[in-house]
Amino acid sequence: MRKKIEILAPAKNLYQGMAAVNAGADAVYMGAHMFGARTNATNSIEDIAEMVRYAHLFKAKVLVTVNTILYENELEACRQLIWELYQVGVDAIIVQDMAILEMDLPPIAIHASTQANNRDAAHVKFLADAGIKRVVLARELNIDQIREIHQASDVELEFFVTGALCVSFSGNCYMSVANGERSANRGSCAQNCRLPYRLIDGKGETLIESSHLLSIKDLDLSDELPNLVKAGICSFKIEGRLKDIVYVKNNTSYLRKRLDAFLDAHPDKYEKASSGRTFFNFEPELDRSFNRGYTDYFFNHRKEKIGSWESPKSKGQYIGKLLEIKANGYRIENYELLNNGDGLYFINQDGIADGALVNIIVNDLVVPNEMKALAIGTEIYRNLDAEFTRMIENENSAVRKIGVNMWFSETDNGFSLRVTDEDQHTVIVTQEMAKEPAKNAEGLIDNIKKNLAKTGNTPFIADEVHVDFSQEWFLPNSRVNEIRRAALEQLAEVRVKEYHREEIPLVKTEHPYPVKSLDYTFNVSNSMARAFYHRHGVTDIEKAFELQWDPGKSRVMVTKYCVKYELGKCPRYQRETMGTKLAEPLTLKHGEVEYKLKFNCKPCEMEIWEKDAEFVIEEDED
Repeated sequence: MRKKIEILAPAKNLYQGMAAVNAGADAVYMGAHMFGARTNATNSIEDIAEMVRYAHLFKAKVLVTVNTILYENELEACRQLIWELYQVGVDAIIVQDMAILEMDLPPIAIHASTQANNRDAAHVKFLADAGIKRVVLARELNIDQIREIHQASDVELEFFVTGALCVSFSGNCYMSVANGERSANRGSCAQNCRLPYRLIDGKGETLIESSHLLSIKDLDLSDELPNLVKAGICSFKIEGRLKDIVYVKNNTSYLRKRLDAFLDAHPDKYEKASSGRTFFNFEPELDRSFNRGYTDYFFNHRKEKIGSWESPKSKGQYIGKLLEIKANGYRIENYELLNNGDGLYFINQDGIADGALVNIIVNDLVVPNEMKALAIGTEIYRNLDAEFTRMIENENSAVRKIGVNMWFSETDNGFSLRVTDEDQHTVIVTQEMAKEPAKNAEGLIDNIKKNLAKTGNTPFIADEVHVDFSQEWFLPNSRVNEIRRAALEQLAEVRVKEYHREEIPLVKTEHPYPVKSLDYTFNVSNSMARAFYHRHGVTDIEKAFELQWDPGKSRVMVTKYCVKYELGKCPRYQRETMGTKLAEPLTLKHGEVEYKLKFNCKPCEMEIWEKDAEFVIEEDED
């Protein structure tokens, strides 16, 4: 049996979800009106039901995020929500809180969110044995760790491949709570990691006055799709439930083309996870929509700097260097790539991310809406591509169609049209009418075929059309169109009705959890989650950070990202070139808010602590 490989796209709302399916997504994930980890991307049950119907037409799935931690008074509302989602046809829910596995649930598939500490084989196998259908792996994992997890369990594995990166271990960032009591685990991340910080060393000297020191580039693993498939990943996830439709369609279309090329080269092993094919009226390019520059993160182990320190905003597509400044405009390399209305991005002479809009291009002169002093040689990027945006926002820029074969024949009392789609769904529509021999038979059969093939705005495209008559019958175009419309409408209904949703009853288990003690990073915030872990042998359980925060003294983040490495001062990888050691502890300061940095070289991790925290500075690893 061939393995299904899936592209999973974000859906901020119904419109963007439908656009993602049209652009080639095999599945979409979206939030309901409660308990999703993006409070600005919520959807009504009615819109989710409509999304389900549209997706299922193409055999695509709809996954709903129920991935906040839950407080005691929310447990019943969450259970009721899951039942509602099941009743409208949702394929799976994505969860963080293990309380959900204690509830009386319908037989809906459950996926473990990346916020559920999915970083090692033992934990992932435990979740699989507990009834989890799919695990969304932590972004920090490298290919060797992914292979190890896959070898330990046959659970489905999902991995982020494009989009913004959370600098923290997912689900373990508490900066937002500590700096304003907005919990990322409750859907209200304030994105403190994207703020500018001053870097101060242990002697009180300022090393960097102001830079976005925790902001990192966006992820692009599109070149690694074949390696990811072979390592065990079955679902490629696009980050971005808060992004615009240009980003969603561009990312989805780009990955669709890249994945299809791989699937076409391995037809005996793998197949697309949904039906239909997409026709594009644009050429997708990742750097032409929102991005901060790209990195493969740690997939190929630590090998490059990944910070996006100049700005947390979109950098966009590289155009070229500034060649000359004239009185009212700039001469820029590759200026012919630019269009009126484009947004330019550059680092100004003060070292600050800046920009301008293109008013007009006269010959080779780019005239902006505001002239800014720039050094010759400044690199110019385009972070608003006006023409590309107009092109991709057109509903017809990505159109998805399901292939059908048609057989039109005569009956004793009229005519019959049989339509079979690429998944072997079949409908037959008959039409009674008097049959009259055609007075002029020239081109009659070809004309009937042409009218039958006019599938228009339906989700179908005619791959083959056959007409089988004993003689040429006179048939008005209107009657041919009528029978075609009826057949395709029925076929759409049949596809949705006959869609098979996998149903998985939840069976409570008692197999042991890999560890006996859980700290606050396991985010246990209610009695049902506590009962779940106790039943699986855990004896010591801390409360979630949100329920026990000690202001000023807590560790608020653990990350594989490392400020020392970005500065070229890593004693593990850069010892020969690092020069003098930094005086520790290093401190990040934004306004009155301060954080201390702790570096754990053995696991190659960095911790962020509040200013009053006390910890021992460990010796650097040789």
